[in-house]
Amino acid sequence: MPKRLHPYPIIVICFIMILAACASIGSPDGGPRDYTPPKVVKCQPANMSTNNQDKKLTLSFDEYIVLENASDKVVVSPPQNEMPDIRTAGKKIHITLHDSLKSNTTYTIDFSDAIVDNNEGNPMGNFTYAFSTGAEIDSMEVSGTLLEAENLEPVKGMMVGLYSDLSDTAFTTRPFARVSRTNGSGQFSIKGVAPGKYRIYGLQDMDGDFRFSQKSEKIAFDSIVISPSSAPDTRQDTTWIDSTHIDTIKTVHFTHFYPDNIVLRAFTEANQDLHLLKTERNIPDMFTIYFTAPSDTIPVLKGLNFNYTPNDMLLERSQLNDTLTYWITDTLISNKDTLSFSLTYLDTDTLGQLSYRTDTLELVAKTTRTRQLKDQQEKIEDWDNQQKKLMKRQKEKYVPQANPYLHQSLNFKMQPSGGIAPTDNIEFTIDEPVASVDTTALHFYKQKDSLWIEEPFLFLPVKGDIRSYMLYAEWQPGEKYKLETDSNAIRSILGKETLPIKKEISATPEDEFSSLFIRLILPDTGAVVQLMDNSDKVIRSVKAVNNRADFFYLKPGDYYLRLFIDRNGDGEWTTGDYATQQEPEEVFYFPKQLSLKARWEVEQDWDVRGIPLNKQKPEAITKQKPDAKKKITPQDDPKYRNR
Repeated sequence: MPKRLHPYPIIVICFIMILAACASIGSPDGGPRDYTPPKVVKCQPANMSTNNQDKKLTLSFDEYIVLENASDKVVVSPPQNEMPDIRTAGKKIHITLHDSLKSNTTYTIDFSDAIVDNNEGNPMGNFTYAFSTGAEIDSMEVSGTLLEAENLEPVKGMMVGLYSDLSDTAFTTRPFARVSRTNGSGQFSIKGVAPGKYRIYGLQDMDGDFRFSQKSEKIAFDSIVISPSSAPDTRQDTTWIDSTHIDTIKTVHFTHFYPDNIVLRAFTEANQDLHLLKTERNIPDMFTIYFTAPSDTIPVLKGLNFNYTPNDMLLERSQLNDTLTYWITDTLISNKDTLSFSLTYLDTDTLGQLSYRTDTLELVAKTTRTRQLKDQQEKIEDWDNQQKKLMKRQKEKYVPQANPYLHQSLNFKMQPSGGIAPTDNIEFTIDEPVASVDTTALHFYKQKDSLWIEEPFLFLPVKGDIRSYMLYAEWQPGEKYKLETDSNAIRSILGKETLPIKKEISATPEDEFSSLFIRLILPDTGAVVQLMDNSDKVIRSVKAVNNRADFFYLKPGDYYLRLFIDRNGDGEWTTGDYATQQEPEEVFYFPKQLSLKARWEVEQDWDVRGIPLNKQKPEAITKQKPDAKKKITPQDDPKYRNR
């Protein structure tokens, strides 16, 4: 007879298993995600209240909230001389205004999307709190976009404000009447505006006075006079079941405020305040002086621990004289560890006027003469060791080579270094200013069959650049060329000389190029059309003739187009000037990418003013991207997809 199992051990085993299951660690289900943004449940004083004199304001919400980037996003209008205190505490925002309240004035506190719930970060959206110290609330709005005048980049975080005083002096003498700030797309919306006439300005406020008071401040202005208005309007709002299925489409009535399409162009004026920025001496043989702005006057230098004459140094100047490099030709001066001298230069004083100032400067080389000699000796020894290894390995096949580091050689760069187009020439940028060029030591050839035939060429200095030369030749597509130089063909002012070189150069075959022909739909206004690459860098500029701009010998690839109206005819984009009410030269972008392939000849019409300025620049080359949208809706959540 089989044994019967006792029930108690079975009960104990089951009980242990239940306890183990209860004790196992798992991921708790937090329930469905909260997509509901915070809601205002009470304002003290009430939102849109009138006859308010209370400077302490409290906003209460239905859940715990936080303010994100309040200093960048929250804007109080009219602007406050003393920054208000804005802080959160649990479900409340407390605001304290320190300035005296103006009579019969609407105050707005625009939070943009700074208010989010504490747990999920759901943004409340564009929320504005308003009250009036008078009997009425001003409720008009004006909006638009602020762009960089030179390249149509959206400008983020710049002030945009209104003046009811229509005179030109208001912008420089008084703070804004109403103010807003641009977002990541350069968009702005000025709220709480009273009916009337206004002028609108943009300002990168450097000193917090809400007016244009420094030439270094970026500004934008327009001659237009704005008259805010409103009208009833409707829009279609869509409710989604999920990411692909629409629930309902509702017609929503709202108040449309005008103007809502203002475009301002921001710029920094030329002729900025002139100051000495910095000095540096990287090597004993030269030093550089940097200024904050261009100047038409060269400083006066006087040696204090050395005797100085203009023949002792060669001055290399930038195009605008804001960077000056002095190359020292006298070794008695360059060998000094410290150079002490006085510098007399033009400087902008506290009244904004240019006056002469004298500073005493002491410059120590970052790389000493001793360090230079040691580095050269190490290179000589490394070269000799390499030659010994080659001699040991190759034996009788070894061909002795002269050590190139026994004498410091003069280096240079060639651009372009690869295939060359018939419209190009080769620029040589040399490490040091050139003292002399022995053109008899330069040889230029063209290959014909297996022979190299001498070809005519020119090797000329680049105007205004003491370290650059240009090689000019008649480049035939598909042909091969060769440049040879003897030793010491180019000699620098410091006594260095070039080593022999042999460089073969190929001219790209004609069937590897493409051409682009642009027809402008634009009054003949002296337009300059610029071809841009994927980084918004200018590749080539052409002055339009009879509203045409032709680009030959282009390498296949993707291109973009920019155009500016060259009012002064100097071939360069020119900024604006507020004192003379001169706006910056107009800039336009072709709104699409142009893709070119080999042997293509593309003709493209361009209606320059065909679309609004703020919609012209292609997104692919726009560097300032819109602010990231923080709101997460159910259709964006992966668990709601494919239902």
